[in-house]
Amino acid sequence: MEFSQCSQGCFDVTVGPVMDLWRSSREAVKPPEEAKLRQILSLVNYHDLVFEPDKKAVSLKKAGQSLDLGGIGKGFIADKILEICRTYNVTSAFTNLGGNVAAIGAKPDGSPWRIGIRHPRQDHNLIGVISMINKSVVTSGDYQRCFIGSNGKRYHHILDPQTGYPAELELISVTVAAESSLAADALSTILFTTGMKTGLELLKSFPGTEAIFIDINLKVYVTQGLQACFQTCDGIKMNILN
Repeated sequence: MEFSQCSQGCFDVTVGPVMDLWRSSREAVKPPEEAKLRQILSLVNYHDLVFEPDKKAVSLKKAGQSLDLGGIGKGFIADKILEICRTYNVTSAFTNLGGNVAAIGAKPDGSPWRIGIRHPRQDHNLIGVISMINKSVVTSGDYQRCFIGSNGKRYHHILDPQTGYPAELELISVTVAAESSLAADALSTILFTTGMKTGLELLKSFPGTEAIFIDINLKVYVTQGLQACFQTCDGIKMNILN
C-alpha cells in the first residue's frame, strides 16, 4: 500500500485481473481485446484494499477483484532468506531469485559480490557489472515474459495499472540497488512504469537507493551513488545522472 501511495498508483497490487488477462494473451500471442481490457481495468484500484488488523486479513470491495504480488513477492522472500541467515550469525551470504539478487556482507574472501546486469537486447550478454556489499540488486526489463504481436510490437509483462497495457515510455530495463530487496523489487517496477525523470524524483524519498536506466536506444544512465561500483562492458558508455 505504501508503494502504491508514493507512486500514485503506478504500483498497484489489485492489478490481478489485468495480469490474468495478459497471461491468456501471451498464450494466444496477441493482445487482449480493448473492450475487454477496459472492462477489467475498472477493477484495479488499490483504494479498494481493506485491511482488517484484528483478523490479520485483507479484503477487496468489488467482486472480481484480485491481488497480484509479482511485483514485490521475490523481494519479500529474499529479505526473509537473509533474515534467517542473520539469525544464525551468517556474515556472508548470497541469494538469487531470478533477477532478484540480495547479499549479506561481502564474499568470504572480503571482496564485493559482482552482479551482472543483463543486456536487454542480446541474449547471454551483459551490459555491465555492479560490485556490491550488503545490498540487493533487482532488474525489471521488457525482455522477460514477452511476445511479439502480428504488428511487430513487443508486449511485455510490466503493466501500467493506469492503462492496463505494458508500460511503454523510454525505458527497456531498470535496475535498482537498495538495502531492502523488497524496496528494490517494487521500485524497479515503479521506475520502469514512471520513466526516468519521474523515477529520479521518486528515488529522493528512498535515501541510499540507486538505479541504472537503459533506454530504447541502449543508452545507460546511472545515478551518482553507483558511479564507483558499476562498470559497463566494452563499447558501452555510462552516463552519470546528477
